[in-house]
Amino acid sequence: MSSHQPFFHRAGQAQAYTKNILSTAVGSAASSGLFFAAPRRTGKSTFMREDLRPALEAAGTLVVYADLWENMSADPGTVILSAIRGELAKNEGVIQRLAKGAGMDKLKVGGLSFDLDRIGLGKDISLSAALAALSDETRKMIVLIIDEAQHAITTEAGVATMFALKAARDELNSSRHFGLRVVCTGSNSDKLAMLRNSKDQAFFGAPLIKFPPLGADYIEWFCANVALPFALEPKSVLELFRQASSRPEVLAAAAGVLQYEFDLSDEDGPARFAEEVLIQAQGMNQELMRVVHSLTPIQSAVLRVMAAAGSDYAPFESQTMALYDVALLAAGIAPDVAKAEITGVQQALVALQEKKLVWRAARGVYAVEEQSVVAALESEGLLQGLKSNRTER
Repeated sequence: MSSHQPFFHRAGQAQAYTKNILSTAVGSAASSGLFFAAPRRTGKSTFMREDLRPALEAAGTLVVYADLWENMSADPGTVILSAIRGELAKNEGVIQRLAKGAGMDKLKVGGLSFDLDRIGLGKDISLSAALAALSDETRKMIVLIIDEAQHAITTEAGVATMFALKAARDELNSSRHFGLRVVCTGSNSDKLAMLRNSKDQAFFGAPLIKFPPLGADYIEWFCANVALPFALEPKSVLELFRQASSRPEVLAAAAGVLQYEFDLSDEDGPARFAEEVLIQAQGMNQELMRVVHSLTPIQSAVLRVMAAAGSDYAPFESQTMALYDVALLAAGIAPDVAKAEITGVQQALVALQEKKLVWRAARGVYAVEEQSVVAALESEGLLQGLKSNRTER
């Protein structure tokens, strides 16, 4: 019996994405970089690892994968560079090519160290040179997949790494080399957009694409393979899945509970499954709301105003400060003390970051960490009356 967890494969989607990513046709924006956004826990990362990466490799590319969510304590710039270094270390020919280009007699693989000041493989080796050597030696296009890429702009080193990748992209996509594609994914479209919306970002103008959620074909597969003693009707399960924000883990958790209810039959099993799916979905939201309700009044006000504003959030503008007061009043704070101060807002922003509710870019832009937080606040009616004129336009 296989010990590996079965995956639902989206081979057709992977093939279509591969074709577009590798395209050099007139009008293709793939060479600029591609950004795919989808909420967390909806299957995006699984698709990248289990479907897109194999499809790209089968098409003859060399894929480098860096997951910035895997180790949140590591600097995102270091994570990206370490993934690239790992690929370089597999190829002795690349090492020798780099050593020769740097004027060295030899370069030990174990001695390779990324210099974050230079964003390279050493004092004399740039990231562009390293990737060019890797591409030229393998005679392959390189595809760098950066999962949860929005974290790259939370540190100065991460920002510098993205600019170094832009330089490498421009060099490798010239006629002298075999090409570089940078594919970035993120769980929040507002945060991911910060990597490509403004001219001071490395991938300005690169397309941002909404990654499609799992749908009816996934539900057909789930119903056919789930280990339950009764049959599930895909149409009904699809509706439950949508109510659970298209999160596979909710269906899996419900099935896991029911596997230990041995008296279920074809008659009562489907209804019990539907009940458990809703319980699991509500439980996840309730846990999130417990965290929200544990916040201080000013922390709660800042989080709610930020969630209502979305990408228009400006923490210290007069209009935003007034909305904090509205949120404090709505929370039952007495009118004579429901007054937000800048120092209090600053402290609240720090506390919300520590609680993993709020994310901050290196240049001081803030956003709610996960879209599920916004959805939960909205479903509880906690965003009413907190839209600014700017967000309502």
